Amino acid sequence: MSERNLEQLFIKRSQQKKKTSPLNYKERLFVLSDDKISYYDYDPEKGKKKSLKGSIELEKIKCVETVIPEDNSPPERQFPFQIIYDEGPLYVFSKSDDIRKLWIRKIRHVVRFNKDLMHKYHPRFWEDGIWRCCQQAVKQAMGCRVLETRNGGFANRSERHRKSQKPLPPTPEEEKPSRPLPPQPPPQPQQQGPCPGSTVIAEYSYPPMAPTDLELRKDEEYTILEMSDANWWKARDKYGKEGYIPANYVTEATNGLEKFEWYCKNMNRSQAEHLMRTENKDGGFLVRDSSKAGKYTVSVFSKAGGETVGMCKHYNICTTSQGQFYLAQSHNFSSIPDLINYHQHNSAGLVSRLKHFVSNRADSAPSPFGLGYGVWEIDPTHLTFIKELGCGQFGVVKYGKWQGQHDVAIKMIKEGSMSELDFIEEAKVMMKLRHQNLVQLYGVCTTQRPIYIVTEFLSNGCLLTYLRETLKGPTPIHLLEMCKDVTEGMAYLESQQFIHRDLAARNCLVAANGDIKVTDFGLSRYVLDDEYTSSAGTKFPVRWSPPEVLLYCKFSSKSDIWAYGVLMWEIYTLGKMPYERLNNSEIVDKVSTGLRLYRPQLANERVYSIMSTCWREKAEERPTFEELASNVQDLLYEMQ
Repeated sequence: MSERNLEQLFIKRSQQKKKTSPLNYKERLFVLSDDKISYYDYDPEKGKKKSLKGSIELEKIKCVETVIPEDNSPPERQFPFQIIYDEGPLYVFSKSDDIRKLWIRKIRHVVRFNKDLMHKYHPRFWEDGIWRCCQQAVKQAMGCRVLETRNGGFANRSERHRKSQKPLPPTPEEEKPSRPLPPQPPPQPQQQGPCPGSTVIAEYSYPPMAPTDLELRKDEEYTILEMSDANWWKARDKYGKEGYIPANYVTEATNGLEKFEWYCKNMNRSQAEHLMRTENKDGGFLVRDSSKAGKYTVSVFSKAGGETVGMCKHYNICTTSQGQFYLAQSHNFSSIPDLINYHQHNSAGLVSRLKHFVSNRADSAPSPFGLGYGVWEIDPTHLTFIKELGCGQFGVVKYGKWQGQHDVAIKMIKEGSMSELDFIEEAKVMMKLRHQNLVQLYGVCTTQRPIYIVTEFLSNGCLLTYLRETLKGPTPIHLLEMCKDVTEGMAYLESQQFIHRDLAARNCLVAANGDIKVTDFGLSRYVLDDEYTSSAGTKFPVRWSPPEVLLYCKFSSKSDIWAYGVLMWEIYTLGKMPYERLNNSEIVDKVSTGLRLYRPQLANERVYSIMSTCWREKAEERPTFEELASNVQDLLYEMQ
């Protein structure tokens, strides 16, 4: 007989009935033993258990988590938790939070080695045929919230071996080993990347922009001397010359893939296909980062049978439980370069042998962190104006050159449109925001009027115009990749406690390679007069605003989440105007009473469910950008 670990009276909700009523909530005696959780009818007068009502084998449990209480729930149902197993969720109500925490902690401990542990869950109840958190109508639908505790209480999802020895099909499912892995310890703070004294290799050439800069020559080694600024490191070249270099132009000498021409860092699927089709070479290939962090994908172009159009195939590089890499399971290698070398000589089931590497690395250098180390105030005489790009809420935006050679965008702020002194102070903070999906602020010109804001230049312009006029026949993956770019940029802003306040397609830009970058973050606070309408003296974009902004002018990262859902809608409608048939006053009334945007034709139910989570009426029930980024990334991985 198994040893009992815990025993407690809980209220259990019926799993069988669609409708919930007081009759569906009954007190049961729960017993946690070494191999199962059992629940019994209970006689309160005699203090004894009666007949067995059900049980769950511990090995079938996939997740145990809290549940957000139902609206207007009685006091005895304020501390619910869920035990998710093969048949779905079992909802249990504890008498106190301490007892609930004890049971969750204990169950997590005993099931931590189970197979197929979940990494996402539904934080609200399944009720009346729908998930109350994300409005999905399929009970088996993947959870909408990432489990924050999966590394602290659950072991990571184990990998499983494929039975077949055939080569992997394009974009196979994530693999799992035959035996469960032990739980990983919580991540410990540690030094990321190189440190002073270490050697780095230049991934790109960098001509000095300021007197204190050091020239970088691609593929040469440099010694890091000082890292007091996270974005500009002091370094020494092999000739003994010292100066500052942009941190995103170099990589550690021990980092394996960056030195290979076939590795294209930060390239997505759509960009890879465009590049390979442009090259139009049979057997053209590249290796890129997968949409799953830490994984890699081999993209191959083939003109099998003499086809002129050709096709692109994508293969995830998988790992065995011993840490070896493979595309075809019978051919395992200790490193990715060895794997690529083998498939350059043997197709081994791939659509083609890897014949010609395709790369854009010569043209894909990232934007440096400013126009040289320490450059903040820019001399306007160093700017050359070439052409007008458009006219925004602050004034004219022009494309130009800095010192005759570096592309920049210049916002010429018309007088009276902005609270200039406040902005200049804020811009010093904004200069320190660095992310590949944010438009880089290079500096300002404040010694004359009008003042200039000088930023990174993106050749494909505004996302809204790009959607309406340039983008032709986009694939579902391409549209979702656009959304992914925005979530990652906004997740970074969120991590820096920075609120955008005006997130929309018009405030995103498109780079030459198709990357989407967020711009104008925080600028709306300094608007003195624009086209936005307010009901309470504060200006804001009505069509992108949640009820708490429309009614109370309450901005937060959660109002940015709402706006992101509208931006996703813009992307999937290829640039339509939200609530196009309503005026601003009607929008305030109808959105505040429950109106939401319809599902775009190009968006499937999974995509629309992500949008819908952004439009929950209560701000605290909306996801974070980190959660959104994870959800979009997971969906993108499944679609590939």
